[in-house]
Amino acid sequence: MSSKGGGTALTRRNYRLASDTEKPKAAGIVNEKLLSDYLHHVFPSTKPGPAVASLRKTLGFQDLGAHLERLLSEGEPAEDSRADQPVEGRLGPQPVVLDHTSGFEGLLFVDDDLLGVIGHSNFSSIRATTCVYKGKWSYEVLISSQGLMQIGWCTLNCRFNQEEGVGDTPDSYAYDGNRVRKWNVTTTNYGKSWAAGDIVSCLIDLDEGTITFCLNGQSLGTAFTNIKMGPGIAYFPAISLSFKESVGFNFGSRPLRYPVDGYLPLQDPPGADLTKAHQLLGYIKTVLSTSIDTQDERLLERDCAVWRLHGEPTVLITLAHIFNHFAPLMCKVYLVEDVLMNFLLGILEGGGSVGEHPLIQQLLDLFWLLMEDHEVNECLKQLMMSLLRAYRYSPIIPDLGFQIHYLRLTTAILHHEKSRKYLLNSVLFDVMRSVVFFYIKTPLRVKEAGLEELIPTTWWPTHFDKEGKDEREPQDESADERLRRRAYERGCQRLKKRIEVVEELQVQILRLLLNNKDKTTGEASRYIFLNKFRKFLQENASNRGHPTALCPPEYMVCFLHRLITAVKACWDEGSRKSPGSFSSEEAYVPPQLFYNGKVDYFDLQRLGGLLSHLKKTLKDDLASKANIIIDPAEIQSTSMDDLDEDEESGATQRPSGAAAMGGALSRPSWLSSPTLGRANRFLSTAAVSLMTPRRPLTQPEKVKVRTLAVEQRTEEDIEGSHGNDGLLLGRPVEEPDQLIADKSLLEIVDGIVMMYNLSVHQQLGKMVVVSDDVHEYAVALKDTEEKIERCPSRRADILDELQKSQKVFAEKLNHLSRRLAWINATIYSKEKMLDVYWLLCVCIRTIEHADNTGSLFAFAPEFYLNVAMNAYSALKNYFSPANSMEELPGYEETLTQLAAILAKHFADSRIVGTDIKDSLMQALASYVCYPQSLRAVERIPEEQRVAMMRNLLAPYEQRPWAQTNWILVRLWRGCGFGYRYTRLPHLLKTKPEDANLPSLQKPCPSLLLQRHMAELLSMDKDMAASFLNSVLNQLNWAFSEFIGMIQEIQQAAERPERNFVDTRQLKVCATCFDLSVSLLRVLEMTVTLVPEIFLDWSRPSAELLLRRLAQLLNQVLNRVTAEKNLFDRVVNLRLPGLESVDHYPILVAVTGILVRVLVDGDRQGTSRAASVLLSDPCFQLHSIQHLLGEGGDSFSSSASVTSAARPAVGSLGSSITPPPILSAAGSSSERKHFSLHAYTDYISEEEKQKVELMLAFLTEESKQAAASTAPTSEEDLCPICYAHSISAIFKPCSHKSCKACINQHLMNNKDCFFCKATITGVEDYSKPTSS
Repeated sequence: MSSKGGGTALTRRNYRLASDTEKPKAAGIVNEKLLSDYLHHVFPSTKPGPAVASLRKTLGFQDLGAHLERLLSEGEPAEDSRADQPVEGRLGPQPVVLDHTSGFEGLLFVDDDLLGVIGHSNFSSIRATTCVYKGKWSYEVLISSQGLMQIGWCTLNCRFNQEEGVGDTPDSYAYDGNRVRKWNVTTTNYGKSWAAGDIVSCLIDLDEGTITFCLNGQSLGTAFTNIKMGPGIAYFPAISLSFKESVGFNFGSRPLRYPVDGYLPLQDPPGADLTKAHQLLGYIKTVLSTSIDTQDERLLERDCAVWRLHGEPTVLITLAHIFNHFAPLMCKVYLVEDVLMNFLLGILEGGGSVGEHPLIQQLLDLFWLLMEDHEVNECLKQLMMSLLRAYRYSPIIPDLGFQIHYLRLTTAILHHEKSRKYLLNSVLFDVMRSVVFFYIKTPLRVKEAGLEELIPTTWWPTHFDKEGKDEREPQDESADERLRRRAYERGCQRLKKRIEVVEELQVQILRLLLNNKDKTTGEASRYIFLNKFRKFLQENASNRGHPTALCPPEYMVCFLHRLITAVKACWDEGSRKSPGSFSSEEAYVPPQLFYNGKVDYFDLQRLGGLLSHLKKTLKDDLASKANIIIDPAEIQSTSMDDLDEDEESGATQRPSGAAAMGGALSRPSWLSSPTLGRANRFLSTAAVSLMTPRRPLTQPEKVKVRTLAVEQRTEEDIEGSHGNDGLLLGRPVEEPDQLIADKSLLEIVDGIVMMYNLSVHQQLGKMVVVSDDVHEYAVALKDTEEKIERCPSRRADILDELQKSQKVFAEKLNHLSRRLAWINATIYSKEKMLDVYWLLCVCIRTIEHADNTGSLFAFAPEFYLNVAMNAYSALKNYFSPANSMEELPGYEETLTQLAAILAKHFADSRIVGTDIKDSLMQALASYVCYPQSLRAVERIPEEQRVAMMRNLLAPYEQRPWAQTNWILVRLWRGCGFGYRYTRLPHLLKTKPEDANLPSLQKPCPSLLLQRHMAELLSMDKDMAASFLNSVLNQLNWAFSEFIGMIQEIQQAAERPERNFVDTRQLKVCATCFDLSVSLLRVLEMTVTLVPEIFLDWSRPSAELLLRRLAQLLNQVLNRVTAEKNLFDRVVNLRLPGLESVDHYPILVAVTGILVRVLVDGDRQGTSRAASVLLSDPCFQLHSIQHLLGEGGDSFSSSASVTSAARPAVGSLGSSITPPPILSAAGSSSERKHFSLHAYTDYISEEEKQKVELMLAFLTEESKQAAASTAPTSEEDLCPICYAHSISAIFKPCSHKSCKACINQHLMNNKDCFFCKATITGVEDYSKPTSS
């Protein structure tokens, strides 16, 4: 180490200078005797020699090198010569790694160190390079994901494939903690379930012939005995794992976490180096705890915690000699983990805050001073990786002691500025490493995590309403239950406090990484973090499906919450220092970030489409509104080939998967300078070239924007400087010029929103399953207890089984309720809820500001709208009932703001993506379902409400109309005829005990929005006609599809060879039925609110719409009410998936429309409606009688004709033998006759009377019509429908038809039926009277 020698020589020059002075200072070099005593004290000889200092040989710096070499050689183990010899019982190379050349089957990703592996095919297997045939051996597996894996031992003869792995062949043995089994051709139960973060030890005893497994150091018992042994038999460590599962191996390259007495690791520890490292560390400790008193010329003992690097030459030269030997050893992972990490952890063991232990800072200064750069870099890297592993694979104990221990050391190291910047640049964000530090894993095994001691009393809800939902505050809670609940809540609070200690340390780490004041050693930490964070986001956004780069969602959730806490703290700190800037509670992302090219959004979709397209189409708007000119070279490069995604220049934002993994991209010519260095993995990031600073009083200059790599951005590019807006470049005139203290935080806030969109929301939804399980088991337990009470005493066998079930359910609930306490503390706590709420508010404000910029709104990324909708959904569905949304500050106002966004943007022409439009529509549909959010929609300004209703009433063609229709239906539910149910009434009649029936929200109609709808439809006649025409068209389609589907289902059901129906077909069938019902309800709503659309024949299309309505209603009635018809048969099959298909929903909807036009209207309207209904050739009076259950008894002539005409259908059904369905009265007459009288809970007396009035009215009208109708000759009938008389003549061609046919035809086509001439007019036609 010549360079080290150079360092020492320099120090010696200092020594000579110092020795020239007559009186040495306290900090200087000491006299010869004192120096010799000091060096003998630091480096005591191990050989016996004179104990008295005066008799010892004088030791100076000249002899120190040789003395130290001699001491180190004395310490080396005598048997070291044996290190190169192969150990008996083991064959293979050292170090032991995974055999990536020949020892694998299937597709796998193997880490660079050949110790980590990720499965990339159905069931991949791989073995190690070294085998054992004698003795006792062990290795450890670090479980990174808890899925399907089989871990153990195999021989060279084992042949694996995509279906069979370790344990599936005769000479292989495996443990599978996913299914909790052991495998050796056959399988039996064994061990415990593992979770991500556990360590499995695999032990083989080839003297006794046994294999044992341990989980986190606890033996699971002997798994296999009498394993095959003998000549030619040797066992390799091996694993089989399914797709995306991942593990890390430790064969002995690092100290085993749980060594077992008597068992050797497969790889030898570096014994000689280990002894040397411990010896050198001992010398360092002695230096730290010894001070030289030059006044009294003596050595003093002192506490090493107070040691400071003061530049004392004696101490520095001594340390330099030690580091000559110590530094190279600290590049080896085993020694860093075993020696250095344990030493540093020992320093912190005394407790107190990390800041109270300055020794670690002093030691790191020493490392940077006395070690080569490459050595200190490698040492810090290995130290940080060891800490990451230690943190990630530590078991959970009640006080989270391990986690706190490792986080404190990490914090202490990151306090050191130079080390922090090196780690940030080189280690922490390479493939999501640092995110591990912000994760708190959820214990799978409650007992081992100590939750039984922490939460001794468990509790779960025991009071449920009729729909199986737990009541929040049951009035009849017993005293015992109340005590249990309070004890459980106290336990949860204790747990939460312990978790908060860890969270606080994690936030401290992030605060250090977000430090923007540490500029003494180059760029501040925050700007390094910012660029690394952006790269981390890109890898997760563009590598979906590439498991090596993806951050697990459970890590992302914790990282998001810590980052929000840290960013808000930094933001508020900055805003306190600069008066006038706004606080984190008012934070949003200014719209210029979306188009000024300062922040990279990679290949993420914008609201207006692709970025390259927007830059071309909106370049004039950018110039006029934001004073930004897109560089012409960029537009040219993007327009060369818009379709070729792989060769887009950095100006566009669509890196292909291959390019994202390291391929160089073509760049504009003015970027191809040699100073840019390596090809950029991080694509399309933009920076700016400023021409002139903005002056507010004069006309602002245009700023030319061009793209540059993210690594090239400086602090000035982000924060800005004199006349430079930094990230806020290109402020549009609509955007207020607000002071933002730290502009760099804006980009982190933007990244947080992106993180939530990438995987956090899905993970929040996934973790709710534990709460659902608690609820299900609680319902099951309550049900079992009720059965035990009802069980007759003579049936001891049943009682015994019920008590066993009760015990199982109670045990499961004890376990789950403790696990739920952990999840509620780490994921669904009040603080986490406030974080998600803050994120929702940030998104809302960002969208509002972007919306104000007019056409530039198209540049906003789609994920802002997604996160706004998803965050609201999470707050409403995932965080309750533990935390209520109503308690959030400003909750009502936020709800109204979100309602305004949904109402405005679901039909916004600036948004082009079909997926985001669909999401907005679904969110609005969900919003109008619940009273609170519906009231928020009603609170938005009237102008916006009316615009929303206008968009909802646009014609249903060329757009996703089903969602719009659901929204209108939800505004009506609760007002329609018999439309107040929360459960489908027919289901409650057939399966009243089933708690899992589909349940609807309680009706909450909006009279205000109904009024807007009525005003719009009555004032805008064209819109009303086109809207209703489209609703009738869709109803015709949906009901026809439904009838076609049930015909196929009926045919499939009666085939003897195939008695099942495709579930997808059943789902489509049920959907068509639901659509038909909802379209009928919208028609009922329209006819109730604006009857004149159909009944005021002065409106141009009223008569036509009424005729079409009558035609469709008659078709529906005839299909559903005919005796023993197809509809009856399919309903009586009671197929799973078709629960919603029944007479009630559809017939009540039709009845509602008929009652409105025939009973509730004025005299003229009702007579018009009756005449149109009766003149329709499909009208049958018995269909109306059927509604009141009279059709089958009265046997009117039309009814008897219908039943006689369909003998085949009756015989068809007899082969199926459907089950009898009981009516409310308990008889099987329900199967024959539907009757509104049976649904007294859902249909009021008044409604029934109206139906009876309608039936009487139609009976009378039909008699009169039959008496007065004169027979019509065939020539006088319309040649299109043959149902009505000719009543219209076309101009100019003079062809004729009835008015209904031509009006309907003209709504979609202007050509004549017969001659294809363009129709210019239609006139009334009446047949001339014959003379």
